[in-house]
Amino acid sequence: MRRASGILLPIFSIWSRYGIGTFSKEAYEFVDRLVEAGQSYWQILPLGPTSYGDSPYQSFSTFAGNPYFIDLEQLIEEGVLTEEECEACDFGCGMGLQAEAGKESQGRRRKKNGPDRRPKRSENEGKINEIDYGKLYKERFSLFYKAYERSEIYKNEEFQKFKWENADWLEDYALFMAVKNRFDGAPWNEWAEDIRLRWGFALDYYREACYFEIEFYKYLQFKFFEQWSKLKAYANDKGIRIIGDIPIYVAFDSADAWANPQLFQFDEENLPVATAGCPPDAFSETGQMWGNPLYRWEYHRQTGYEWWTRRMAHCYRLYDVVRIDHFRGFDEYYSIPFGADTAMEGHWEKGPGMDLFWTLERNLGRREVIAEDLGLMTPSVEQLVADSGYPNMKVLEFAFEPEKETGYLPHDYDKNCVVYTGTHDNDTVISWYQALEEDQREFLHTYMDNADTPADQIHWDMIRLAMMSAANVCIIPLQDYLGLGNEARINHPSTLGCNWKWRIDRESLTTELMEKIRSLTKISFRL
Repeated sequence: MRRASGILLPIFSIWSRYGIGTFSKEAYEFVDRLVEAGQSYWQILPLGPTSYGDSPYQSFSTFAGNPYFIDLEQLIEEGVLTEEECEACDFGCGMGLQAEAGKESQGRRRKKNGPDRRPKRSENEGKINEIDYGKLYKERFSLFYKAYERSEIYKNEEFQKFKWENADWLEDYALFMAVKNRFDGAPWNEWAEDIRLRWGFALDYYREACYFEIEFYKYLQFKFFEQWSKLKAYANDKGIRIIGDIPIYVAFDSADAWANPQLFQFDEENLPVATAGCPPDAFSETGQMWGNPLYRWEYHRQTGYEWWTRRMAHCYRLYDVVRIDHFRGFDEYYSIPFGADTAMEGHWEKGPGMDLFWTLERNLGRREVIAEDLGLMTPSVEQLVADSGYPNMKVLEFAFEPEKETGYLPHDYDKNCVVYTGTHDNDTVISWYQALEEDQREFLHTYMDNADTPADQIHWDMIRLAMMSAANVCIIPLQDYLGLGNEARINHPSTLGCNWKWRIDRESLTTELMEKIRSLTKISFRL
């Protein structure tokens, strides 16, 4: 990876008219802003359909895309939805993010068309930058069903081609979602035994009984990939490359686990014998219990890592660069007995190591990967990163410990790394700085020689430190460029219900800000 820089912003955080960021014209506008700012990368989070807790790291499928990201305005242009139908829905607080131009044009429409048909205001109106997933689920799927029924999609040759080309995962995913709806959204381990264990006659029965529902979910995937492909092509044509994110694990309540139990450490009833997590760390005193099923690595080795090869090949159809989450889990992974009370009951087991990555390189060629090697580092993990040759991650928010060498300060970097001020799991720089212990803050000021910097401007010093480092690639979360506080944090690990909600206000991306970012990018030789 050459010397360059980029911005981290999840798709869901983009401003838009209908409650959540999508592949809409606003996403294309964000690409244009990246170009103005002299950036080379747009890093996003996983694109999969989210399950309980709305986390992109707990998805119903490792192959499918999130229907929430489908742009409603493109469906309006296709004639399968009307603007009035979309504007009559209550998507929650997202409407507070419209641009003034959008408001003005809506005002003209209201004068022309009569009554005010703008979306109803949410009771959370004051929190205009937060996503309301409950309302999204109710309103968006109602609209999607209308679009599907009007689309006459069965006549579309591209749709038929899409189904054929993606049948290896699409058939199981669509059936999984349709059957899940039959059981009122219950996780698959609570389904009737015949379909839970995928008995042949049960599969035949549900495929017939749920035919139209299955086709509906295939239609949503077709629209997702159609719209994402166009947006990615636009970004690539503008010189912007997409850094995607692949979680190491899949969710237990997923089509992957239900349809492929042989891949995982399951018992004869297809229930986990152990699940993933991590031991006590800075985020949790008792460790983290993620609940994901663990891989049966010996089976994967015996099959030549066929499933992993398909998974990674799919990722490279979506992204230009893949950040592999929790890379250390390929060296050793933390195994927590199923049913344990806390992660403290877990232990480490050996992962596949370089055998997996050598196989992937033989099957797919040498591809661009970022190794997320954060957390507890051991000599064997460091060796795995070195042997892979993948650039690893350096996070400045982990750097300032006056009593020890963290490895995250710029004087420790070689070129083959990617530096961040923070990630989606960290607080924003402004909020992080406010929470520092006095000795950490003093060390930061001494190291950076910036004791006179006002607290509300400290983010620019941190960004400059990252940009001027030797790291080939520098990625800055957009919240840090904007100098936002804790209200703009994306994820608090080990918590539920308060994450993955933050959205940007379009008016924040001013010409002045883009020029400032471009100037810093130029002076750090990252243009």
